[in-house]
Amino acid sequence: MDLKALYNLSYGLYVVSSKKGERINGQIANTVFQTTSEPPTLAICINQGNLTHEFIAESKVFSVSVLEQDTEMKFIGRFGFKSGREEDKFAGVNYKLGVTGSPLVMENTVAFIEAEVIKELELGTHTLFIGKIVAAENIKKAKPLTYDYYHQIKKGISPKAAPTYIASEEKLENQTFKEKEGKEREKMIKYKCTVCGYVYDPEIGDPDSGIEAGTPFEDLPDDWACPVCGANKDDFEEMD
Repeated sequence: MDLKALYNLSYGLYVVSSKKGERINGQIANTVFQTTSEPPTLAICINQGNLTHEFIAESKVFSVSVLEQDTEMKFIGRFGFKSGREEDKFAGVNYKLGVTGSPLVMENTVAFIEAEVIKELELGTHTLFIGKIVAAENIKKAKPLTYDYYHQIKKGISPKAAPTYIASEEKLENQTFKEKEGKEREKMIKYKCTVCGYVYDPEIGDPDSGIEAGTPFEDLPDDWACPVCGANKDDFEEMD
């Protein structure tokens, strides 16, 4: 069975946020979709182990910030590979509180939507929250970031807590790499971040950080950091 067939399903990439008392938190999510038009409702799917899930379950409100296509990987990594239990994800981020009290990301965002939870459905490791939309606004005209673009162009990966995470994905990618033989492989060795799983591909480089395509890992500046989680070069290992 080839679970990569699931990659053909269409998704966006969003920051789903909520509150708990005076605290706020948010995370990257791709499973967000409209369920009805009258009344307007929205559904999100959140891992039960995530802090954002805890906040939504208690406050019964959430917001969705629709990310734009040009969003840098470091920004995605802040909300996708960091834990709100260990740091304030919104520190240094341009945001405001909405009518529900949930934070609304105002940078790298095409639009935002706020909702009040009207139904919950537990689905194994995740919970499907359905909310009645109480506020929505377009912020700028730009292309929304799709999950396909995130994977194919930005070379992003799925966190293990994501509903679209495929346990065998990493194994399949390693196998594909092993099958590449010859001089090209010797010259353009890939390196993987041991913290978040991001793969540095010399053929692509790291455009967001000014690293041109064709730059070997060894030639990266000593202060270069993982564009997803911020780990340094010492936290990368050669893929073999």
